[in-house]
Amino acid sequence: MTDAPATAEATARAKAIYDLGPTVIFSCKADPRFQYCLYVPPQVGRGTKVDLLVAVHGTGRTSFLDFRDGFSEFGKWNDVAILCPIFPVGVRGDGARSGYKYMAEGDIRYDLLVLEMVKEVAEKYGQDWSTFAMFGFSGGGHFTHRFAIMHPKKLWAACIGAPGSVTLLDPDRDWWVGIRNIGEKFGITFDGEALKKVPVQMVVGDADLETWEITHKPGGTYWMEGANDAGKTRPDRLKTLAASFEKAGVTVQLDLVPGVSHDRIKVLDRVKDFLAGVLATKRGR
Repeated sequence: MTDAPATAEATARAKAIYDLGPTVIFSCKADPRFQYCLYVPPQVGRGTKVDLLVAVHGTGRTSFLDFRDGFSEFGKWNDVAILCPIFPVGVRGDGARSGYKYMAEGDIRYDLLVLEMVKEVAEKYGQDWSTFAMFGFSGGGHFTHRFAIMHPKKLWAACIGAPGSVTLLDPDRDWWVGIRNIGEKFGITFDGEALKKVPVQMVVGDADLETWEITHKPGGTYWMEGANDAGKTRPDRLKTLAASFEKAGVTVQLDLVPGVSHDRIKVLDRVKDFLAGVLATKRGR
């Protein structure tokens, strides 16, 4: 396979192989240090307009493939494309694993990077993805709820899976524990009225009880006062986050999945069911 000028037939074949269905990994034009892959329903190649789900990986990063492939059947039969960003470990040369979870790392704004990826693929496929859904699990759950806080007008749904640490809608505490200085830190004004309009699901296994990776300690990169106040375990912290959102007037569907530990695959059916319901309402069915 070369990148030499191709015939129309060869171009069509390459598009069918690499740009539709489960795609190859692309570098983001806005910042080639970061990549993404997609599942694009084959009907897009025939001009069908579809919705978009952005699915954000956890710390291990390999879950982006689980999400691309795990949502592919859902996407094909529900007219939804799946965009999976890839945020490498140590992109600044320091070996850091968690910068994307807190939205900013040095001069990198991960929320804006995702918006650039969405813009790029919308133009490529001729789609209107001015709003989209977002799902993330573990580290992706960190990202998803913070993205919802920062950019609620961009979302038609948010599915927040088992984040290790949570940002509460607390105007008396600084980021990342609260949102008091969100304007100073990100140049964003929190829009509570817009967040109220976003259908929100929070999902975690009721056996997701290990704490070794989520307990903040003094001297840690993301240590600050109040870092552990939301609870000891992931279910505890997600319940606290749900209560914080609900206090602000957001409707939250909290799913505690019986017998499930920190297992992303075992929550996907719950997420698909939630998104299918939101899509039915969105499309007036």
